[in-house]
Amino acid sequence: MPRALEREEGCWAWAVLLASMLIQGLTLGFPTCTGVFFTELQHDFQASNSETSWFPSILTAVLHAGGPLCSILVGRFGCRWTVMLGGLLASLGMVTSSFSRTLSQLYITAGLITGLGMCFGFQSSITVLGYYFTRRRALANALASVGVSLGIMLWPLLSRYLLEDLGWRGTFLIFGGVLLHCCVCGAVMRPVATTVAPETKEGLPPPPKTPGPGTLAACSQTIQRHLAFDILRHNPGYRVYTLGVMWMILGFPLPHVFLVPYAVRHGVDENRAALLISIIGFSNIFLRPVAGLVASRQNFASHRKYLFTLAVLLNGLTNLVCTASADFRVLVGYCLVYSVSMSGIGALLFQVLMDIVPMDRFCSALGLFTILEGISILIAPPMAGFLVDATGNFNCVFYMSSFFLISAALFMGGSFCALQKKEKQGRPAEAEGAFTEAAGEQCLTLEGTDSSEKRLCREIMYVTSV
Repeated sequence: MPRALEREEGCWAWAVLLASMLIQGLTLGFPTCTGVFFTELQHDFQASNSETSWFPSILTAVLHAGGPLCSILVGRFGCRWTVMLGGLLASLGMVTSSFSRTLSQLYITAGLITGLGMCFGFQSSITVLGYYFTRRRALANALASVGVSLGIMLWPLLSRYLLEDLGWRGTFLIFGGVLLHCCVCGAVMRPVATTVAPETKEGLPPPPKTPGPGTLAACSQTIQRHLAFDILRHNPGYRVYTLGVMWMILGFPLPHVFLVPYAVRHGVDENRAALLISIIGFSNIFLRPVAGLVASRQNFASHRKYLFTLAVLLNGLTNLVCTASADFRVLVGYCLVYSVSMSGIGALLFQVLMDIVPMDRFCSALGLFTILEGISILIAPPMAGFLVDATGNFNCVFYMSSFFLISAALFMGGSFCALQKKEKQGRPAEAEGAFTEAAGEQCLTLEGTDSSEKRLCREIMYVTSV
């Protein structure tokens, strides 16, 4: 029996938007609370900063880098079932992690399994929004990212509250039950009727009807379909954006992991230190919709990538505040200013990607984008932890973060300006070539006529070639 498909921009789209908002809060908002457990895990397992930081690093890296596998599952089963599978995996990982006896076991359970489940949930929710919303896509992405802000605000507070009474093991067990709500949100995501490829699930391009001549060709087709290497080669805007974000991510997640232990190390009470992350999340609840509204305005459509670059630059400059003072009032001010730039990055990150690549290739472009992003996320916190272990100074974390963010902003801004200038220079040449070709065709039609008409034709060719 054929299933009913939902309409784009219909009433059900807003229910899907709400579900996507909750999923992003449960998944993307979760890694920010790992800093609350940092000191507890370090003492329990007698580990160094570098060893302990591998847990949030693996979790966040897999959350982003599992994009290609998520893309395959979405293409085969659709967004609804992929989100529900992700909720089950995330819950299973957190429940089993509460029984971990070594850090290696924690890496596999709370890091790998939970991260993979969260990846299936968050990336499917991003993809489905692209098909439910067309005219209001920028606003929908910004509103959905408010869920991340809610998660950033609530996860640390809940973590601190449960940690005092249940310890980290009991807290992780409770988190396993909370993450099952992703399954409920996934059930809301009905298939949507699209104009891209109505015969396939979720508007994905149909698979080739004739298989390639052998396993190698089949693997090549699968890789090209779910990892957009062809777009990376032929689309310079996508190439610049992907490389810029990879470099940016080497610095962007560090405050989320190290801000709480940095504050505790400088004498701030643990509850007040956890409150700093919640301040960032609370501020983003209001700032992200504003950023989304600004980005969705038609007169800003061609400048979104520059707004994103500006937000990255401001984020890098803001991190230098922590190197000046670790006083709680200074850190609160830092969190408020940091929230402004973070809201811009969160609201524009995927919207800029949607602007750069066509929507029918967005799923595969997102897969490659996130797996490269995940590589940076995997190495950034352990690298920062190694610097802290080597120097004994947490200021190195914020210097490192600022360096990568500022240099990434300068690279992306300069590259986008160069590409735009090159594109503007290419347009007159294309127009001139098209006009010359049309004049040449006119010349052929005049062939065989009297000499005056031939002279006219030669004059036209002469003028257009100047």
